[in-house]
Amino acid sequence: MDGFVEFKNVSVLRGNRKILDNIDLSINSSENVAIIGPNGSGKSTFIKLVTGKIYPSYTGDDTVCKLFGHMRWNIRKLRNMLGIVTNELEHDFQGDITGLETVLSGFFSSIGIANNHIVTKEMIQKAEDMIKFLDVSFLKDKKIEIMSSGEVRRFLIARALVNNPQVLVLDEPSNSLDIASFIKFHNTMRKIAISGTKIVLVTHLVSDIIPEISRFIFFKNGKIFADGERNEVFNNEKFSSLFDIKVNLKENNGLCSITPS
Repeated sequence: MDGFVEFKNVSVLRGNRKILDNIDLSINSSENVAIIGPNGSGKSTFIKLVTGKIYPSYTGDDTVCKLFGHMRWNIRKLRNMLGIVTNELEHDFQGDITGLETVLSGFFSSIGIANNHIVTKEMIQKAEDMIKFLDVSFLKDKKIEIMSSGEVRRFLIARALVNNPQVLVLDEPSNSLDIASFIKFHNTMRKIAISGTKIVLVTHLVSDIIPEISRFIFFKNGKIFADGERNEVFNNEKFSSLFDIKVNLKENNGLCSITPS
C-alpha cells in the first residue's frame, strides 16, 4: 500500500475550539516527511490521529481519516506497519527493564516483557540485529532507567523497527539531548532513512531535519500553512511566516540551523 495517511475534512475539537481545522492531507508510505510548526499548532494532535490514539471529531459525512487505506484499525496490527517513538513512550520505559527487553517488547506492543509473552529465538535474533544496526549492542544488558536519553531513544527506535514497519514516526526526537547525543541521534535518523524505512519527523526544531527529508508540511493554528517539496518551502520566507519572526536558515554538512535575521 502506498497510502499512509489520507485525511479529508478532518477536524479535532476540544470544547468549541478546533485543535485541527478541516485538514486535507495525503502522505505516501514512500516519502520522508517533516511536520513542522510552533508549539500549539496541532502537531501533537496530528500524531494522535496518525497513530490511531484518537479519531476525528464528527463534522460531516464527508470526513475521511484513513491510515494505510483503512478507516478503523486494530491498534496492534497498526503497530506492525507503523513504528512510533515519542517522548511519552520514553517516560513509560523507566522501570527495571534492559535494553534488549525494551526492544523485544516491540513484538507485543507492551512496556517490557510479561510472564505470558512467548519470546522465540527468531525474536531475539531480530531484536539483536536491530540493536546492532543502531550501534548499541554494548548496552543491551544495561537497565533503561540508568541510560542517557539518547541511548534510550535508540533502543526505542530499535523496538519500533523489529516489526519492519513501512513508516517510522519520530516526535520531537532531539528533545533533552546534549550535543554529542544529538549528533549520534542525527546520524541514526539518516542511517534509518538510507536503509529504506520511511520517516515522518514531527518537530519544531530545524536542527532535527536530515537531508533525506524531501517533503515539508507546516502546521499553524490548527491548519496546514504550507505543504511542498524541500526547494519550495524549506526557505527563509516560509519559516519567517510560520514562526512570525524573520530568520535565516543554514545547512552545513547535513546539519540545519536557524538564526534571527
